Amino acid sequence: MFGNPTAFSNSLFDEFWRLQQEMFEGLFGDVAGPGGIRSLPRGSFPAINVINTADTVQVYLFAPGIDPKALNIAVQQNLLTIEGKRPIPLEEKATYYRQERFGGEFRRVISLPEDVDPERIEAKYREGIVQVIVQRQASAKPRQIEIH
Repeated sequence: MFGNPTAFSNSLFDEFWRLQQEMFEGLFGDVAGPGGIRSLPRGSFPAINVINTADTVQVYLFAPGIDPKALNIAVQQNLLTIEGKRPIPLEEKATYYRQERFGGEFRRVISLPEDVDPERIEAKYREGIVQVIVQRQASAKPRQIEIH
């Protein structure tokens, strides 16, 4: 009966709505959007998984297209820091209507448990995934004591 005031595709109302959403997300983060279980907050690149076992803490960093030699992985005071840069080549003569993949510098910091051994850390790279394995200290593992 009343119709949709934004029935025209790419209308001025649609553009105002899009700008309003971008401003709101810039001020308050993406709290209003549906997001979903797989969505990351803005600026969370690359995605990570952290796995905690009795012997190790394993961090998987999903970094396709990044040269592993360009990554800087360091541990200091139980903070694992992973830094790098992702270059995105752009066509200078092209007009981009939408660009969801971004480039530039990134940094992720992961707090590790107190019982990890900072001297026993290794990193592997395979098919765009960096795996950082941090061993736990042997003294932190429970030891079974036999009664005689």
